[in-house]
Amino acid sequence: MNLESTRRRLTERQADTVARLTQAAVDVLREEGFAGLTVRMVAARAGVAPATAYTYFSSKEHLVAEVFWRRLANAPATDAEPENRADRVVAVLRGIALLMADEPELAAAVTSALLGHDPDVEHLRARIGLDIRNRISVALGADSDPDVLEALELLYAGALVRAGMGYGTYEKLADRLETSARLLLE
Repeated sequence: MNLESTRRRLTERQADTVARLTQAAVDVLREEGFAGLTVRMVAARAGVAPATAYTYFSSKEHLVAEVFWRRLANAPATDAEPENRADRVVAVLRGIALLMADEPELAAAVTSALLGHDPDVEHLRARIGLDIRNRISVALGADSDPDVLEALELLYAGALVRAGMGYGTYEKLADRLETSARLLLE
């Protein structure tokens, strides 16, 4: 899949370079954590010049936000189509929450990165938020209350921040999201 960069359209060769950079970022995060990650380190791991990496990513926050965006964009909307609205919403929230459950270093980095003020991060944050909003909206159904949609978005965002701060695992986050979503919907 040739995902478009936030900064420019990509040729196949450029898309390969960006894919190598995002994979290298995940590898470096596993070893060094977010504090130890640098764009230069990722570039070296990916086998590209630092200037090339900075052509695509303005900061380490932008790079990590792109990793999350790609994971989210490649994640299926839902595995099944439950008839019950609450079950559909829970499936969406659980799926998003568990995207990085097996990668705690990446998950923590994503939380930090998405809170950044880099314009490229802000752009990705908006795309990510819109994607999540759309997934929840579809799960709620066409006649859903906009206030309920916003409450579920706030619930997810708050849970992501809590997990990123180390208040439990992403598996526990998914369980808490389910309990809270059901309280709102049932």
